[in-house]
Amino acid sequence: MQFEDLANKKVILRVDFNVAVEAGHVKETFKLAAAKETLDYLLARNCKVAMISHLGRPSSAKATAGEPDGKVDSAFSLKQVVADAEIILGRKIIFVSDCIGEKVSTALEGLGEEVLLLENVRFYAGDEKNDAEFARKMAENFDFFVNDAFSASHRDHASVTGLAKILPSAAGLRLQEEIAEMTIVKDHPIAPAVAIIGGAKIETKIPVIKFFEEKYDHILVGGKIANEAIEQKMIFSDKVVLPTDFVDGGLDIGPATLEKFKAIIAEAKTIVWNGPTGKFEDERYAVSSNEILAAAIDSQAFVLVGGGETLEILESNHAMDKVSFVSTGGGAMLDYLGGAEMPGIEVLRK
Repeated sequence: MQFEDLANKKVILRVDFNVAVEAGHVKETFKLAAAKETLDYLLARNCKVAMISHLGRPSSAKATAGEPDGKVDSAFSLKQVVADAEIILGRKIIFVSDCIGEKVSTALEGLGEEVLLLENVRFYAGDEKNDAEFARKMAENFDFFVNDAFSASHRDHASVTGLAKILPSAAGLRLQEEIAEMTIVKDHPIAPAVAIIGGAKIETKIPVIKFFEEKYDHILVGGKIANEAIEQKMIFSDKVVLPTDFVDGGLDIGPATLEKFKAIIAEAKTIVWNGPTGKFEDERYAVSSNEILAAAIDSQAFVLVGGGETLEILESNHAMDKVSFVSTGGGAMLDYLGGAEMPGIEVLRK
């Protein structure tokens, strides 16, 4: 069965609603909106759709895929996103307080034009462990699995790869688009090509920096990882541009470095950006991130941006529609560009 032939099927749709929730509202609307195109496509073909996602890392995960016992941490319940998701997706959403079993089958039977949102899959330890029995229990009520969560596709979890091994499966429209855009910047960048890498945890960024060293003209490194690289005396090629000055001991890159970065960005034809270049949540140290965004927008480059914190910079500057492509992935984006295995994508190609 192909993705195009899904009329009247019961579809379990993997989305990524792993978003920050504050005072009863989601802080990142972009990830919810990313599911709309595929959801509309399925509903237009009279599919019964249940969306599944994780939310954070709840400590109350059950050891096995047993019956629900009600002992879940409400701070990690996907029930919190329902109100905002209904507005963003333009659909009536019925929340189901489990992701397996009788509650799901009953909700499916009575489903009309609504959409189901199942409870956080990580309330079961079987998801992250990719437990085959847990995957089977998630799959048993459905005809087809669609993965539309690029940002979760670097994980070998039951809700990502386990379902794909049991049910006929396909990539959703958003996932297909993410792969296409990532392939362009990975394999066919137009020179001069510039990567901007920031954020924290230098060890997670080394593979992607090494990748960009091979194919890109400049790699601009900021954020905490720039401090870590300098402190650890890491050696890179001349393509990697580390800061020469900082603000307040490294909380933002300094004005001389910022001007150098902006000059390079102005000449670029391809820009990939992942990670803030300063401690942007404190507006005193958001100067470089905001000015780099403005420079990228003003350039003639194809601009691809990804990573949760980077998306916050876009949203705070009302710039989500001012760059060429916004990826839902942070870690997934880095893994894909760095050549790491993407289990959630590979399983769909088999």
